[in-house]
Amino acid sequence: MTACSSVSEIFLQATPEMVFLAGGDFLMGALSGDKFADDTARPVHRVKVAAFELGKFPVTVGEYRCLIPNHAPGEPADWPVVNVSCADAEIFCAWLTENSGRNFRLPTEAEWEFACRAGTQTPFACGHEITPRHANFFYAENGARIGAGRRTPVSSFSANAFGLHDLHGNVCEWCADAWAPNYHGASQGAAVPICDGKKLRVIRGGAWDYLPRLLRSAWRDALPSDTRRDNVGFRVACNG
Repeated sequence: MTACSSVSEIFLQATPEMVFLAGGDFLMGALSGDKFADDTARPVHRVKVAAFELGKFPVTVGEYRCLIPNHAPGEPADWPVVNVSCADAEIFCAWLTENSGRNFRLPTEAEWEFACRAGTQTPFACGHEITPRHANFFYAENGARIGAGRRTPVSSFSANAFGLHDLHGNVCEWCADAWAPNYHGASQGAAVPICDGKKLRVIRGGAWDYLPRLLRSAWRDALPSDTRRDNVGFRVACNG
């Protein structure tokens, strides 16, 4: 895909397809039956998420090239973009906002988990176990190599019950929140607020080179906000 060269192309090629989510209450964190849970996802707490929109897919290489034309030359346009820092992702959101008049941003951690769970209370949106039929990951829990060993096009796997793809696997995704080591003190009545100015930022979802346990809905980790890796991308959100 070539770089976007007109305003019309910005709307056609750069703006991700969005899915409206009505919001609601859910239990956030490592629920009972999650055998790989650790204290980073505890205590479980009830969160109320307001209506919002979320990208149907992670931002793709092709979409990102509308801002940075020479990004990842030779990579397929329908792969999720990687080697983008949290700041890079926020610049892309700000650029979309400026050119569309809509308020694009990174999702909060609570919005991300709400979207990933899609009404489920199992470790994965597809149930208690996940297989390469459901998501892109590389290793089985016994260490056997069972996945593709690379990113896959964002439409390769079925959507969850909310119509969203690739929240499990393919690439980890930056969230808006600064990292906290657990949920002690987390809000019981609202999504975790966006935190600016802190170096460690939350990532979610797991990636193409991960074990299944790192793809769970409750799994969370953090990276320095200036990190660029071949398994970390992002997804955009908008207020409902």
